[in-house]
Amino acid sequence: MISTTRAVFRVEQRINYYIIMVNGFHQSQTQYLNQKWRQSRGLTINPNTFGPLTNLPDYTFKDGRPTPLGVRQKFRLEKQRGYAERIVKLVKEIDFAVERHAKLKEQEKQERQQILDSKLKPKGDVLL
Repeated sequence: MISTTRAVFRVEQRINYYIIMVNGFHQSQTQYLNQKWRQSRGLTINPNTFGPLTNLPDYTFKDGRPTPLGVRQKFRLEKQRGYAERIVKLVKEIDFAVERHAKLKEQEKQERQQILDSKLKPKGDVLL
């Protein structure tokens, strides 16, 4: 059975040491970024995932030709395109479900009205 204990020591303002003890063996890692500071300013947790160094090309041609996409940049674009396609698909499914639910409610309402209209018929002198 694995017993895990964790201890966090705050050494400096920006360096956190996480010490994990598993079955008597110490494992530690250092986290150099102040995550709370980045979150309070609306920045990403990892600064290498977004920004001009990541999104812009590494070089440009002086004559204005477009630069080819990097391998990681192309991968990120394909990943974002996949996310967009999935979002559009799921939104269409939700719209279909909402419309179908509204149609079913309307049909149920019409069926009830038809049943009430067929049950309640005038009798007597009104028919003549």
